[in-house]
This record gives sequence, C-alpha cells and structure tokens, in this order.
Amino acid sequence: MKAMFSWKLCSLVALATLSSLLFAAEAATPAEAPDNQQALRLITEALKSSSLETNLRSLTDEVGGRIPGTPAFQRATEWATSAFKEAGGERVHTEEFSMPHSWSEGTTSMTASLYSGTTFPVRAVSVAWAPALEHATHVPIVDVGEGSEEDFARVGDISGKVLLVHTKVLVTWDDLFLEYERAPQIIGRAVKGRAKALAFMATRDRGILYRHTNSVSGEIDALPQLVVARQDGERIARLLATAHPIWADISIPNKIGGPFKTWNVVAEIPGTERPQEFVILGAHLDSWDLGTGALDNGCNSALVIDALRAIKNSGLKPKRTIRFVLFSAEEEGLLGSRAYATSHRKELDNAAGVVIFDSGIGKTTTFSSGGRKDVVAAATAMLAPLEKFGVTKAEPTAEAGTDHFDFMLEGVPTFVADQDEANYMENYHATTDTYDKVDFTQLKKNVAEAAYFTFALANAETRVGPRISRQQIEETLHESKLDQELKNMGMWDDWEKGKRGREQ
Repeated sequence: MKAMFSWKLCSLVALATLSSLLFAAEAATPAEAPDNQQALRLITEALKSSSLETNLRSLTDEVGGRIPGTPAFQRATEWATSAFKEAGGERVHTEEFSMPHSWSEGTTSMTASLYSGTTFPVRAVSVAWAPALEHATHVPIVDVGEGSEEDFARVGDISGKVLLVHTKVLVTWDDLFLEYERAPQIIGRAVKGRAKALAFMATRDRGILYRHTNSVSGEIDALPQLVVARQDGERIARLLATAHPIWADISIPNKIGGPFKTWNVVAEIPGTERPQEFVILGAHLDSWDLGTGALDNGCNSALVIDALRAIKNSGLKPKRTIRFVLFSAEEEGLLGSRAYATSHRKELDNAAGVVIFDSGIGKTTTFSSGGRKDVVAAATAMLAPLEKFGVTKAEPTAEAGTDHFDFMLEGVPTFVADQDEANYMENYHATTDTYDKVDFTQLKKNVAEAAYFTFALANAETRVGPRISRQQIEETLHESKLDQELKNMGMWDDWEKGKRGREQ
C-alpha cells in the first residue's frame, strides 16, 4: 500500500507539472492581428439606427419586471423569441429547465411602535426567496450593527427578535460585492440565535427600495428578511441608541410554490468553416419586479439582439457559430446559465469563448477573463479596434456574479464586460430601474463592442484559448482569490464536492 501510494503521489505531481507546463505553453500562443476592415464594417453597422430603443421600451414598459415563474417572464420569453427572429437570427428556440421553487411577494407591511404610544410606518419589502412571516405582532427590534460576530455578541439574546442590520450606501462595484458577501454570515448568525427576522437597511438613499436574494440555487432562504427604507432604519437605530425600546408589527405574506419550468432563449448565426465550434454572446432576460429591469439587465438583453442584427446586416459570416443566449433565473443564483452549461457539457470542448454583458449602460473599460492569464494577450490584440471607445485590453480578473460563471467553472474562456458604475448603483434592483435611466448613446457603443469582439472570437484562425482542466480551473480560482469570495457566498462547497463545474 505504501509503495502504491508513493507511485500515485509521484504520478499526480508529474501530471500537475505537465498540466502547468502545457497551460504556460498555451499562454505563449502568438496573438492574431485583427482584420481592421471587418472591424470597421461591424462597428459601423452596430452604430446605425435600429429597433434597439423600441425593443427595450417594449420589454420594460409593456412586460415590466420579469421574475421566472410569472406571466411576465412568459411574455418576456415571447418578446425575446420574436425580437431574435426579426433581427435575423437562425434556429431561434427556447431551452427549458426546472427551478425548485416559485416565489412572489404579497403585501409586505411593517409598523414600529414605542412605549410612549408613538407609531410610524416603516417602508419595507421582502428579500426575495425568503419565507413568509404572517402577522407577527409586538416583536422587539434590536440593533446588531453591521452584523459581525462582535456585534451579535454585544447584543446577546436575539431569540424571537427582529434584527436591524446597518449597511453603507452603494457607490462602487466593491460596495456591491461586499453586500452579497456579508449577507450569508449574518443570516447564519441570525438563524443560530433563533431570530424572528432580519431587517437590512437599504443601501440606497431617498427612500429607494429594491429586491435581492441570498439564494444560490433557487432554494428558499432560512428565515424571513426585509429591506427597509434607509431613513426609517436610521430612525429606529437612533431611538434604540437613546434607550427607547421599539417593537414591530410585521406581515410578510410571501407566496411560495413548488418546482416549475422556465426557459433560456437562443438564436444562432451558423459558422461557415467550423460550425461545430461556437462562441456565446449572452445576457440575462429575467429581472426583479419593483422596477422594470431596464439597467439590470433589459438594456443588455436588447444589446444581444442588436449585436445579432449588426453582425447579420454586415454581411460578414463567422467561421464558428455564434450563439446569442438570453438566460433565465440569473437573479436566483445563475440558474439559467448553469443549466445551459450543464446540458451542453458534452460539446464544451468546442466552445471558443463566452462574452457576457450585465452591468447596465456604463462605459466598457476592460474585459475580465475569469482569472485566466493565458488568454489575455490574444484577447487584448483582438480588442485593438475598440480603442476608439476606450476599451484597450483584457485583464485576468475574476468574479462570480453573472452568467459567465458556470462556463468558467467548466474551463471555457470567458469574458465579462467591466463597465463604469454610471447610474447603476442607485438604481440596481430598485423601484427606479426604469427605461428613462438608459443612455442609448452609450448603449449603442456597447453594442458595437459586443458585436465586434464576439465576431472576432468566432472568426479567428486560432482560438483565443483552450478549454482547461479542473485542476487548472482550481489553480485559477486560488490565484485570483475568487475561492475566498465563493466561500463567503456559500458557493464553494458545490465546486469542492464536484456538484458544479468540470468533472475532470
């Protein structure tokens, strides 16, 4: 047994060394110079007047907020199918998958009361995919600060109480990622202490409310949760800080159902020389329902459709097939893209790249390569024609928050558009995420970037990078420090246990 163990260990070391050497060799593949005439043709076509504004107005004003499992999402699917066909897409179809639970909010209400008899309404909405709480009366509210272990220890007994959690106003992307990273630990502490509910202060000012979920696989969360208007939360915090006990009457009549079907919507432009190989340009079609999902992510759903139109109308034909995919259930844990990557796993060796837009209408600055250094030089060379828009390079950064993620865990080269915050933070998931917030001049530039870069990946003589192994993927997760983010968000276990990502 000892000898066999030593042989296996040596073999694993040798394989790991060989894997690293091959990965490095692949990184040295010379970059391919862009075809400037094709680039100009595509960009010119993308910037032309089109149905982009009409399409987005129809999706946001007429369909509205689009939670999977609702009639609105069914209408959004029909919208996408029709728009893809009108843009010239081929093989337009839907791909069905299941979600474990449907969810919708009832009429959430919260009233705070003091010993003195003073009462005041607290503007609040339920966190999505959180359980219902029917008519809880005279429940004590306690302030747990930012929800750290020290904050919970300071408060002591939280059993049966509503916990007020402080937040900071969102300004940057880092603020947003931190909001998601903090939540699972706070929820875990609240559950352990048998709290009645959590009330997170809104991370927006001026009474703006919004919807999030902490679900990572469409599961119902562990306890009832609210987002309360920032001004109301701060009033409660001031009263508690001056020794005024406060109680809450809360009703969160959420409606929760069993498994249901939803759909990704797909269109194609077939490749001429290597049609079995493909590149994906994608965005998510679903949205939350307090606003109409214009910035997140209606504008980029419309972008994907308009990029298809631009490529088709340019008359250029890619060597590889381009698939244009509008994913469902991104907001509930990237479920649509996960379902797509899983159901197409047998053909992912033929995937030459995945490009995702999911950050509103901010100016694109770079494309994030999912931590992969081996694809940066080739991708950066391809991006040269986009310098006029300020896009000059790809960078080996990594994130987990959008629909490239499961393709990245499958070893496929992925590129997420990194964009300026613009007006995204204030309106993200919020009542204010509406059509009037969209800067169409900038969105058109983003269409040009998406159309050109996707076509360049599909038309290159040499693929920008290979599909890498599970070991190489894990090395990339560690090097980019994405592993720690996944642990904080409760997503690492699925990778570690082989429930998610490439099998070998």
